[in-house]
Amino acid sequence: MAVAKDGKLALKANGEPVLSEEYVWDPKPQTNIKYHYDEINWVLKEAEKAIKAIDPQAKVEAIGGSSAGVYVDGRVRVASLFRGITPRERFDAEAAPIFKEIAKQWGIPLRLENDGDVTALAGSISLGDGAVLGLAMGSSLAGGYVDDKRAIKGWMNELAFAPVDYNPLAATDEWSRDFGVGANYFSQQAVARLIGPAGLEGEMAGIDAGAFPLRLKKVQELMAKGDARARKIYETIGVYLGYTVAHYADFYKPIRHVEVLGRVVSGEGGQIILSIAKKILADEFPELTGINFYEPDEREKRHGQAAAAASLPLTK
Repeated sequence: MAVAKDGKLALKANGEPVLSEEYVWDPKPQTNIKYHYDEINWVLKEAEKAIKAIDPQAKVEAIGGSSAGVYVDGRVRVASLFRGITPRERFDAEAAPIFKEIAKQWGIPLRLENDGDVTALAGSISLGDGAVLGLAMGSSLAGGYVDDKRAIKGWMNELAFAPVDYNPLAATDEWSRDFGVGANYFSQQAVARLIGPAGLEGEMAGIDAGAFPLRLKKVQELMAKGDARARKIYETIGVYLGYTVAHYADFYKPIRHVEVLGRVVSGEGGQIILSIAKKILADEFPELTGINFYEPDEREKRHGQAAAAASLPLTK
C-alpha cells in the first residue's frame, strides 16, 4: 500500500513515503465475501488516515490497485484470491463486482489492473521506456507487459497459469489443475519443488511441506552459507527463465526490458538466476541478447508497484 500524487510516490518533507505498509491478510480460504470487502476497505481507510495526518484538508481523489487474477473493466473474472467464493453463480454475484461496490461507497474513480501489468508499468516508469515485460516471482508468478508506447495493453497476462513446460508429466498446479504453468517454475512453489531433487529435504526438518515462504527462507540461508545444493536450485530456475523469456518473446513484441523482482530473486540466488538466464539467451537465442534484465533497487521493490498502481486513475 502506498500513496501517490500526480502519478508519483507521495513523500514527506524528510523524503520518506507518506505511506508504505504491508498488511497481512489470508484471503484464499475465506468463504464470506464480507471478509474481503471489509479487509480491502480497512486498508484504504488506513491510507486515507495517513494522508490526513499530514494534511487534514487533503482529499482522496482516486484509487488505483493491482491484484492477481483477470480483471475486465474493474470486475473480477478469475482470481485465486476469491477461490472460497463458490459456486460460480455466487462468485459472479458477490466477488465479480466487489471493486465496483467499493468505488461506489467511496464515490471516486477506482481503477484495478492485474498485478503483473502494474509490475511492468512500475518498471516502465523507472526506466523511462516502454516494451517492458514484468515478472514478479513471489508466492506465485505475476507477469505483465507495457508496450512500446508505455501503455498497458489490457491483455489477460495471467502468466502464473500460462504453460512454460509442455511435458505432460510436468508439475501440476493445485488450483488451476493445469500442468507446466509458470507458477510452478518461478515462485516460492518452484523453490519448494526443487528442494527434494537438490538433496535438501533433510535440511527442512520442522518446516511443513506446504510452508513455501519458510522453505524459501531456509534455502536462502543455506545459499548465504555457500551450500552448493542450494545453488543448484537457483541455477535450475535460471535455466527455466532463459528458455521461458525466449518463449514469451514469441508473444510479446517488442521486448527491450525484462523487469524481475520478488522474494525468489532476492540476494545472491537472484543474481545466479539472472546470469544463467542471460547465458541461455546468448547461447541459444542470440537475436534476443539485446534484452536488458532489470532488477529494481530495494526502494522500488518495496514501493514501485504500489506507486504505479496508485497512479493508474491518472493514466490515459
